[in-house]
Amino acid sequence: MKKLLRTILSAMLLVTGLHPVYACTGIAINAADGTKLLARTIEWKGGNLDSKLIILPRGMQNTALTPTGKNGHRWINKYGAVGASTVAPEFVTEGVNEKGLNVGIFYFANVGSLTPFNPKRAKKSVSDGELVRYMLTNFATVDEALKGLEKIEIIPIGQADKNGHYATGHWRISDASGRSVVLEITDQGKRNVYENNLRVFTNSPAFPWHQANLNNYIHLSGGETPNKTMGDVNLYSFGGGTNLTGLPGDLTPPSRLVRAFFYVQSAPIPADTYAAVTQAFHILNNFDLPIGAEYAPNEKIPDMPSATQWTAVSDVTHPTFYYRTMYNSAIRKIDLTKIDFDTVQYSVLNMDPEPKENFYELKF
Repeated sequence: MKKLLRTILSAMLLVTGLHPVYACTGIAINAADGTKLLARTIEWKGGNLDSKLIILPRGMQNTALTPTGKNGHRWINKYGAVGASTVAPEFVTEGVNEKGLNVGIFYFANVGSLTPFNPKRAKKSVSDGELVRYMLTNFATVDEALKGLEKIEIIPIGQADKNGHYATGHWRISDASGRSVVLEITDQGKRNVYENNLRVFTNSPAFPWHQANLNNYIHLSGGETPNKTMGDVNLYSFGGGTNLTGLPGDLTPPSRLVRAFFYVQSAPIPADTYAAVTQAFHILNNFDLPIGAEYAPNEKIPDMPSATQWTAVSDVTHPTFYYRTMYNSAIRKIDLTKIDFDTVQYSVLNMDPEPKENFYELKF
């Protein structure tokens, strides 16, 4: 058990060390046939996150990790779920359960601040890295999740940086009704819940800041600016989309949220589930970060194809988990309605079981 904890803590330190660059971008897509989707990317420039596909059955017993061991809150899975982990299988980062509850954690640098771990309250403690798994296996709706979270303490599991800050995240929680909220924890345990009417989500700063920041871009819209004459000079557009001139294009969370907002708001309403899923992946293509983009010229770049290590789409209307990875752009699908969560085994699977170097070759 101590070896397991050391391994997990070492991995967490690697990811949440001196140069944390998670650059997650989330969107929501609603189709005309009633399908509701939550989608997101996950980026990390520092190395392969060793993500796995996780199958969580009903009835599985769990004990949360704390900084002193596997001695935290205990629970038994009420619902089955499917998701993807980062760093360790215990840390499900994004997923959906059989009732259509979708939960994801997004990095919340320099803002998130959790309740310090109190060994005397270990039995009520769930680490931030395990909170997605905890919610997916216990609750069916946003309301249930928010009420249930009141009974536990959410604690940091990683190690503090040189300034005493713990790297943590904030959470997007959504359900089959279409409701989506943001949970942010600041000031050593102050919980803030916001209705997410933006249908997009990224990282720091806090969610209300992002909402207010959108007002800086009130002049943007889709389409092409008409030609005009100023004095003796005729001015014209060089191409389409000139009404979006000024849309921020850098990699920071505020800029990514603004771009995601305008792409989602300007996209046509897809007709059905297939159109919605493909639209979600197409929009998120815009946030696929080349591996070298976040490095200075003299820095060593890890041997990976992309900083965007995987992209996932959760259908909360017909509980289904779709994903693709940096090694394979083919969309994989796991239909939760076809899984018997009473008999399926807890599974930790490679997200890319096929050889990484394979391409589909057309022969004539």
